[in-house]
Formats: sequence, structure tokens, C-alpha cells
Amino acid sequence: MLDRSQIEAIIPHRDPFLLLDRVLEMVPGEYAIAEKDIAVDLDVFRGHFPDYPIFPGVLQLEALAQTGAVALLSEPENKGKVVLFAGADNVRWKKPVVPGDVLRLETRMGETRGPIGKGEAKAYVGSTLVCSGTLTFAVVER
Repeated sequence: MLDRSQIEAIIPHRDPFLLLDRVLEMVPGEYAIAEKDIAVDLDVFRGHFPDYPIFPGVLQLEALAQTGAVALLSEPENKGKVVLFAGADNVRWKKPVVPGDVLRLETRMGETRGPIGKGEAKAYVGSTLVCSGTLTFAVVER
């Protein structure tokens, strides 16, 4: 398991935009499984939405991308690089994510051509699928 400080040693994201609390499992270059605790005091809930807090779908997608980035940047040949979001296809949100939830994020790498690749991403609360899609990414020098 990786904690936040270990995640920060791999990907360049920092608060308030580091959206992973821990990585539970990972095979570098292949997949990662991470979690995000959806705490009631997250700043995003001040505006999304007052009196009806929902963790934004675009942040769920970003958390899935960061999960994939951990797997990619854990490969020795990618150390010090950055993963850029290049696209998202077939994204679906199935159920709102709310304070108190633990968002489990699973991103599995698929085909790659040079620095460009795709990953299959799924987010769950418990055993319920809440978000899924195909992410396109680019691994680039900083």
C-alpha cells in the first residue's frame, strides 16, 4: 500500500488537486487500485452543491486518471515524467458520490503507441459501479 507521501513521490499532483488518499495495489505499467475518502469537509462541497453535496463527476474522472498515472510513472523508464490527460470516451456516471463514501478507483492500461495510450477506468463505492470510461493519456517529459 502507498500513502499520500509515497504517491507524491510518483506523481506531481499536490493539494488541493491530489485526489488519491492511498494506493491499495499496483503493477507498474499495468494497473493500479486506489482510494479517495469523500470527507464532508472537502472544499468542493462549498459550491457543489450547498445543501446537496455531490462529489463532481469530472473529479472522479481526474482521480481515475491519477490512479493510472501512478501505475505508468512507477515504471523506471517513466520516472520524472508527467502523464497528461488526452481524452475520455464512453464515460458514464451511474450513481452520485456523496460525503462519507470511499471511492475505489481502478485503472488498467491497455494499448499504447509510443507515449500515447489508453486505459480502462472504473470507480466504485462498495461493490456499486459509480463511474466508468476509457481514458487516453500521453506520457511526456516535464
